[in-house]
Amino acid sequence: MAYQHFEEYNLKVTEDVKERYKRIIEDLGEDVNREGLLKTPERASKAMQFLTQGYSQDAAEILKSAMFQESYNEMVIVKDIEVYSLCEHHILPFFGKAHIAYIPNGQIVGLSKLPRIVDVFARRLQVQERLTEQILDCINDTLQPQGVAVVIEASHMCMMMRGVQKQNSVTTTSGFRGQFEKIETRNEFLKLISNKFS
Repeated sequence: MAYQHFEEYNLKVTEDVKERYKRIIEDLGEDVNREGLLKTPERASKAMQFLTQGYSQDAAEILKSAMFQESYNEMVIVKDIEVYSLCEHHILPFFGKAHIAYIPNGQIVGLSKLPRIVDVFARRLQVQERLTEQILDCINDTLQPQGVAVVIEASHMCMMMRGVQKQNSVTTTSGFRGQFEKIETRNEFLKLISNKFS
């Protein structure tokens, strides 16, 4: 049997948001009964629920589900994690890459969980600065490592499509805890995430 993917949506929320999108489209001067727009309000409703599903997820519990005792105490880096989020000021996308490192303190976490917690916080209405801090604090508080570092590089559609319309601008935010507050450890991390390994 071929692979099948199912998405579940709250029917009441879907219907309520659909009706609001329908009114918005009408208020903007479009004909919601035009063939190409007939299903747009429902699609937009489901898309917004998907893009904000992080509100119903617990990032700390995701980390706790895959924590293991381990004596390894050197830097662990997961870099180039894709980030897709919505700017809370204009509800326009921002997107880019996150780089995460931590130094274990008796426990490691399954590597796939770090991108998962990025998604939990990114799939909310966000600002990049808060997104960086939330990822950093979640790892630091839950895993209690010797240190943790997070860098996010992102392009913001609110700057590219409207306003100043600067298509090539990239915003970088960073946060450091514990051992990464030491300049030599921080520099090692920054050097490693900038390297391209073949």
